[in-house]
Amino acid sequence: MARAREVSFPAGTRIFEEDRKADRFWILRTGTVQLDIRVPGRRPAVVETLHPGDLLGWSWLFPPYTWHLGAETLSPVRAWEFDAREIRALCAEDPALGHALVLRYSQVIGDRLRCARTRLLDLFGPYGSGVH
Repeated sequence: MARAREVSFPAGTRIFEEDRKADRFWILRTGTVQLDIRVPGRRPAVVETLHPGDLLGWSWLFPPYTWHLGAETLSPVRAWEFDAREIRALCAEDPALGHALVLRYSQVIGDRLRCARTRLLDLFGPYGSGVH
């Protein structure tokens, strides 16, 4: 947390866009953020809503360091922001920290992929996801 800086975003702010440079990440303190994915010929599909305590952004951890999803605030948000390059360097210096961070982010990535899959099946599958 010593590497974090406090930031805030008004409601309706695009925090990041799919396929753009991923150079930071956040831990939400207040507010909500929706994650979305571009769908050709349609509006972006919302795949998950994040709340206080959630991690926002994982694409900074793996090359080529570009966002896999987009993110927009639904309400005013306060968060702790971390510089990705600085945290990657810290992990390289401290492999135990790097390992712990990768394990935590692996859980987040798995959850996000499951949510995206379920949401896209609901939107485009012939019978939806079957999960209600």
